[in-house]
Amino acid sequence: MERVSGLLSWTLSRVLWLSGLFERGAARQPRIMEEKALEVYDLIRTIRDPEKPNTLEELEVVTESCVEVQERNEDDYLVIIRFTPTVPHCSLATLIGLCLRVKLQRCLPFKHKLEIYISEGTHSTEEDINKQINDKERVAAAMENPNLREIVEQCVLEPD
Repeated sequence: MERVSGLLSWTLSRVLWLSGLFERGAARQPRIMEEKALEVYDLIRTIRDPEKPNTLEELEVVTESCVEVQERNEDDYLVIIRFTPTVPHCSLATLIGLCLRVKLQRCLPFKHKLEIYISEGTHSTEEDINKQINDKERVAAAMENPNLREIVEQCVLEPD
């Protein structure tokens, strides 16, 4: 009887684990990070390209694999985005990075630190652009420019 009870208990916990209803601490962590990364991706994939009528997802500037989420503390996350401009000399890469930052700062429902980078080797001035889009003062100054702010607003506007 004891053996049957143990087997039943093991089977039940295995079924719950496989169905995702019961997870042990360490096993739960990667799943939560994947869910958060998908949540981030769902927000940024609809951002419009500043020059074209396409979204960043359609142009493959952002993909699911370009989003990484790490837990910093309980309920505090590090969100890392690595986007790929359409061409190595893209003049609007900084603006795309700004759009990503603005959209996520406005819409992410959890506490986070945000780091946005151009994918390594995909732009001729990636170091300079990475510094610009991760500098709070430069971002704030850019958003004070009414023309630039209007372009960003049009890019991050949710489609109907």
